[in-house]
Amino acid sequence: MKKALILFFLALTSLSCEKKEQVVFENIILSNEDCNECPTISIIFPYALEENKLCSSINTAIKEEIIERLTFDDDLAPDSIEKAMDSFSSGYFDLKKAFPDAEVGWEAKIDGVVSYEDGKYITIQLNTYIFSGGAHGYESTQFLNFDKKNQTEIAPEEFFKDIEDFTSFAEKKFRKQHDIPFDKGINSTGFMFPEDYFVLPENMGFTKEGFQFWYNQYEIASYADGAITLVFSFDEIKKYLLNKNI
Repeated sequence: MKKALILFFLALTSLSCEKKEQVVFENIILSNEDCNECPTISIIFPYALEENKLCSSINTAIKEEIIERLTFDDDLAPDSIEKAMDSFSSGYFDLKKAFPDAEVGWEAKIDGVVSYEDGKYITIQLNTYIFSGGAHGYESTQFLNFDKKNQTEIAPEEFFKDIEDFTSFAEKKFRKQHDIPFDKGINSTGFMFPEDYFVLPENMGFTKEGFQFWYNQYEIASYADGAITLVFSFDEIKKYLLNKNI
């Protein structure tokens, strides 16, 4: 009985410690619904609540990414998401002023989620849709990765012991998934990798399913092909990681 009680309290302690390791987030929701003449803007993103270096790094990175996506005028440098929203709206109003008969409604939608967190890493996934005229809008996904120990944002390649070794492994899986012959160029079936060489995507990060590649529209294929994704299970990627405790 005594042993059982000890095990019970150890389990509670372990759960408590695990819970304390989790960063506390709240969703921030921003929109311009009160402006009937404005373009549609809808933004949801996780905001880290604690006052420490890690949370500051997360919040700053998310803010900068959202500002970059909304800022329409390259000469402007908004220092807040709200000002970036104003920049997007100003771009729309400038267009309407120049072409008053144009019936084009702009739209910006950004949806951010915590796609993964363990004791070592946090990954934030930002899904964006921007329409500012033309035949269609543009969808993109960005992964922001953070090292909890160093409390900083990290580049995706920093996950790996040997980036060239991992790239070679990733190319084999990519070829197999898309039925690309191993004795032909990576673009032989219609992809558009630069100079016909396989390259890692700019966007990589952890999700609940594993480690995900995300090639946005136009990066390696046509717009009609949409995003090209590839998921590595935790088991198959573990041996390539610097930190195997995932």
